[in-house]
Amino acid sequence: MNLLEIINLTTHFQTPDGIVQAVDKIDLSIREKETFGLIGETGCGKTVIGLTIMRLLPPTATVGGEILYNGKNLLEVSETGMRKIRGEEIAIILQNPTTSLNPVLKVGEQIAEAIRLHQGLNKHDAKKKAIEMLDSVRISSPSRRANEYPHKFSGGMKQRVMIAMGLACDPSFIIADEPTKGLDVTIKAQIVELMKEMTEHKAMLLITHDLGVAAEMCDRIALMYAGELVEYAPLDEIFEKPLHPYTIGFLNSLPKKGLVPIPGMSPSLINFPDGCRFHSRCDYATGECKQKHPDMVEMGNGHFVRCFHARS
Repeated sequence: MNLLEIINLTTHFQTPDGIVQAVDKIDLSIREKETFGLIGETGCGKTVIGLTIMRLLPPTATVGGEILYNGKNLLEVSETGMRKIRGEEIAIILQNPTTSLNPVLKVGEQIAEAIRLHQGLNKHDAKKKAIEMLDSVRISSPSRRANEYPHKFSGGMKQRVMIAMGLACDPSFIIADEPTKGLDVTIKAQIVELMKEMTEHKAMLLITHDLGVAAEMCDRIALMYAGELVEYAPLDEIFEKPLHPYTIGFLNSLPKKGLVPIPGMSPSLINFPDGCRFHSRCDYATGECKQKHPDMVEMGNGHFVRCFHARS
């Protein structure tokens, strides 16, 4: 059963240079207890999808389509209703804990604030629950560290605090935006294992450019390029039978594949090229690719691809 369903979603931003089409006609669904990976280069629009789901966009944003959560269109929910949903039912773990945590509030207070807001606990009980959450993410001496400010924590420990904050109210759906960004290999592995353990019975949208992390955590993976999805499939299908040239190039850029970069640059989100948005970087592009925009089509086994010449 689908917990979240996104239908024809668009998120555009008005700028002095023109309209930035950050998310352009996205369709995807996430099942209960499923971890769905959203992969792509920086600037492709994947983070904007997470912020659109949470309704955390600036006034310059224009959003269209539907975001159905448990059958309810979040784009039609009042702001008061969304404040209740955020944290309590849907939580977001942001990609930069250094800037996301309030530097002048103790970490225990920041976690307890969300608990008081959504669970109605008094100050003492909320603080106790916050300490329990710090303990659950394996921060040693949680009672003492709850009374410390963020600058006292390392990058990995700050990320643990963000996970504790996101899961404090036991949400059913989690958006994790680059949760391992900037961490060294050892700390990254610890955070991945921690998140796998703590989100085992929850649905999650994992937004990342790190295919290694996605391989460890995801059930299905979608590749995003220039504001749209170009391929999505079960995890094994993506790694063993990639069909879109962008996916193949992305996989070949991994260290174990020889760090082969994809030539060229992604197109501007203001002025998309005619035809396939990847054609200028694709070794298999034909005249058709330069003139017609391909639809997403199913190739079997829940494997969808947006390419006229998908390599099967």
